[in-house]
Amino acid sequence: MTIDSSSSRPPAILFMGDMVIVARQLRLITEAHRRGYAPLLVVTPDTDPEELAACRADSAHPLSLLADVVNVAEPKVDLVVPAIQPLLRRYDVRGVLCIGDFFVEPVGMVGACLNLPGAGAGASRTSRNKLLQRTAVPHLSPDFRVVTPESRADFSTDDISFPVVVKPVGRFSSLGVRQVKTAEELPAILATYPEDETVLVESRVVGPEFSVEALTQNSEVIWAGVTGKATNESTGIFFTEMGHTSPARLPEEDVKALLDANAEVLRRIGFGDGITHAEFRLSEGRAVLMEVATRLPGDGITFLWHLATGQPLEPVMIDLALGVPTSYPAPRRRAYQVYLEHPYGSLVDVTSTGAPASWVSVDNNWPVFEPVDADAPPREHAVLVTQRPGATLGPQTDSEARAVSVIFDAPLDAPADGLAEKYTATVTISVTDPAAASDGAAADEGKADRVLADAGSRS
Repeated sequence: MTIDSSSSRPPAILFMGDMVIVARQLRLITEAHRRGYAPLLVVTPDTDPEELAACRADSAHPLSLLADVVNVAEPKVDLVVPAIQPLLRRYDVRGVLCIGDFFVEPVGMVGACLNLPGAGAGASRTSRNKLLQRTAVPHLSPDFRVVTPESRADFSTDDISFPVVVKPVGRFSSLGVRQVKTAEELPAILATYPEDETVLVESRVVGPEFSVEALTQNSEVIWAGVTGKATNESTGIFFTEMGHTSPARLPEEDVKALLDANAEVLRRIGFGDGITHAEFRLSEGRAVLMEVATRLPGDGITFLWHLATGQPLEPVMIDLALGVPTSYPAPRRRAYQVYLEHPYGSLVDVTSTGAPASWVSVDNNWPVFEPVDADAPPREHAVLVTQRPGATLGPQTDSEARAVSVIFDAPLDAPADGLAEKYTATVTISVTDPAAASDGAAADEGKADRVLADAGSRS
């Protein structure tokens, strides 16, 4: 895109997201700078100001390229819009881009107000609320009931078939999602939620879980891919994602069902421009929507698609934010991320005899991923540690409770048998008081390959 020099203000791209997520997608910052745009960033108190200042002062760190940073108390529209007014006076903002979940709605609203390419105000609002999504696409949703704070005490289960899944309408990363097997258990589970929180009670959809990552421009999907998921739901009441496979190994008719459903969801919520991440289950050939997010995917999924296609996603995301015609290639390899079971205790160290262990939450930087030739042998690319030393490791009840994962890839048609076990075996997680660790950690030896099998390795 040729930058219009008629404005006296420097051209800029406004990013919103806290450092823990921004550090994962630093290529967005470097790409904006490379194109001649001043990278601007909005953060909340979840970003440590001293850590951010240290990164900005380090000329070798990509965050040193930030032209300006604004802090808001909370990622709410009514707080973000006043806070960015000085930026809008000093810079000619040409694009607005969300990095992570928190700022989805402010980014959508600001983009709409500035008449810039983006998700759109309505789609952004809908993507932060599961009840709005169920209302928008009831034919693609599970059977559900709404439990408001006022109706919680006398909520009737007479017309509900168990098991069910209880989901807060406004949370993410599997936070607060619980499986309930019987009607007798439901009142106790409902009582665990804050008094002011609305939740959904949904029928338990049986079938494997997938996500669809899509790139959309001018309301037309220009690329989409299916990622296979593995969760720990079979071992308890939680739904923590423990593995990803991009692209999922699926029959063409299943891929089509997922892509068609995703396109319908994006159409119904009115999504305009950008990247989306929607989660579905396949049940008897039918794609059932779990949730849709108008943002980039979490975990290492952007890097899985980078390894699978040979091209990074971040430059395309910048194109979409600026309204530049763009494209993205089809995958020519298959990439995997597998989370390890860990012993319980205080995290001391993570070592690897394979790829180096990257403490991404400490360094505020993720490793650089280098795609290999399509027919190259399987390769381990990274060991990612997403907790800090001293963190308490316990049950993996949600995404924030996970600690260590490995990322690797292989030729597109190569069997995955043994790969997860091979690469996770290179990693050692050390904690204090290991004798007090759950016996389940040792019993989980070999689970990595089962996780990989669950993460879309189906035929």
